[in-house]
Amino acid sequence: MQLEKSAPVHCDAETGASKGRPFVRWAIFILLLVAACSPWYVTPPWALLAGLIFAFTGQPVFRKFTKKTQKYLLQGCVVGLGFHMNLSTAMQSGKDGMLMTVVSVVTVMVLGWLVGRFLKVEKRTSYLISAGTAICGGSAIAAVGPLVEAEEDQMTVSLGTIFVLNALALFIFPPLGRWFGLDQVPFGEWAAIAIHDTSSVVGAGAAYGEKALEVAALVKCTRALWIIPLAFVTMFIWRRKGGKVTIPWFIVFFVLAMVANTYLQIPEVVTGSIYKASKCGFAATLFLIGTGLTMNTLRSCGIRPFIQGIVLWAIISVLGLLAVYL
Repeated sequence: MQLEKSAPVHCDAETGASKGRPFVRWAIFILLLVAACSPWYVTPPWALLAGLIFAFTGQPVFRKFTKKTQKYLLQGCVVGLGFHMNLSTAMQSGKDGMLMTVVSVVTVMVLGWLVGRFLKVEKRTSYLISAGTAICGGSAIAAVGPLVEAEEDQMTVSLGTIFVLNALALFIFPPLGRWFGLDQVPFGEWAAIAIHDTSSVVGAGAAYGEKALEVAALVKCTRALWIIPLAFVTMFIWRRKGGKVTIPWFIVFFVLAMVANTYLQIPEVVTGSIYKASKCGFAATLFLIGTGLTMNTLRSCGIRPFIQGIVLWAIISVLGLLAVYL
C-alpha cells in the first residue's frame, strides 16, 4: 500500500507565517496582543515575556506587520505621555538627567571606540553598537547606519546585540532599582541613561512607578535628540557628504503635548484617558518587540560585538547609578 505524500507547508519569508494554518496563527497572535494591552494591568516585563514566548515556541513573527506597527505605536504613546506631564515640573525633575545625558553620550562613544579596537570588532559594527548604546538603541543605529555605509550583516549584528540587551534590561533594572533603594526620580534618570531603546526605558519606568515613567520619558527624549548632532559628526568622521539626517519628530510632538497639558484647559478626563491608552500601547509595543527576538537574532550577534555591547552597557549603568546616588 502506497502512502500518499502530504503537501509541504510553505513559510512566507516576509511574515514568517506558515501558509498551512494562517488563521490559527494569526488568532493566537491577536489574542496575546490584546491581552498585553488589556484593561487589566499587565506589567511591561510580562508583555515582553509573552512576545518572547510567542517567538520561541515556533509561532510566526509577522516581521513586516510588527516592525511598522511597533515603530509608530511607540512614537504615538510617547506623545500621549506628554498629555499627563506639566512642563515646568517635568523640566525641574529632568534637569539633572539632561546633564548626565550629555556626559554619557560623549563617554560611551569614546569608550566604544576603545573597546571595539581592543576586541577587534569590525569598525562599522563597533561604531553602530556604540551609537546605539550612547543614544537610543535601534533608532540611532538606523540613523547613522547609512551614513557609515554599513552593510546588511553589520546592521543585523548591531541591532541584534542592542535588541537582546534591551530585553534583559526590562527584567533587570526595576528589581535592581528597588534593591539599591532608589526613589522614582533617580530611577527614572538612571533607566533613561543606562537602557538603550525608548520602549525598554518607558517599560522599566512604568514598572517602577508613574513618576519614574515621567522622568524616564523626559530624559530619554532629551537623549534621543542627540541623534541629530551625532549624525553630523558621523558624516564628518566618515567623510560622507550629502547624507540624510533623520529628525525624531515625535519628540517635538511630545514637547507640544506637555505644553498643551500645562497651558490649555484640557479636561482631566481627556488627558487621563490618553495617558491610560498610552500605557496600554506601551505594553502592546513591548509584546510586538518580543516577537522579533528569535534564535536567528541571537545567532547573528557574534561573540565579540556582543561582548562590546555588554561592556559598554555595564560601564554606562555603573556610571549612571553613581551619578544618581551623588
